[in-house]
Amino acid sequence: MAPRRRTPTQAEKALWGVATRDVRPLDPQPALPIPVPLPDPVPAPETVVPLSVSAPIAPRVPGSVDRATVERLKRGQVVVDGRIDLHGMDQRTAFAALMGFVDTASRGGKRALLVITGKGALADGGGVLRRNAPNWLMASPLAGRILTIQPAHIRHGGGGAFYVMLRRKKPQGSSA
Repeated sequence: MAPRRRTPTQAEKALWGVATRDVRPLDPQPALPIPVPLPDPVPAPETVVPLSVSAPIAPRVPGSVDRATVERLKRGQVVVDGRIDLHGMDQRTAFAALMGFVDTASRGGKRALLVITGKGALADGGGVLRRNAPNWLMASPLAGRILTIQPAHIRHGGGGAFYVMLRRKKPQGSSA
């Protein structure tokens, strides 16, 4: 029996396009069409919420994160299952990379992710990625897989990073 193949998501296609944009095929005929990049994900100014260590982002579903987990995150006592560094990326590239990373981590059963955005220019209220990345996640189709987003502890990047806690993967075959 042949294994089932899944169809890549739009974010994965965009990420693949970015990763392979400078690659030249050995054969003059292109093997795969290059996916169209996603539109520039710039939220309206009123929806941008700066991420700061003193003001954690509220969990998506109230009561879905227990107090002990939030305390472990604040103290940096969480084992990070995966990390992505968005330094030096423009918004479009960072968006595609972040969506692909979270989707892959979720499918792989990972729980605690570290997203490093950098602090950006503090004179401008922080970096664009720092302000927008949590909003991109919560407005995406991946939002249902996210348990909470919290600022990272100083040992994991402090104000230039945040944790993404993913929901536990439901066991396959369970009917409950």
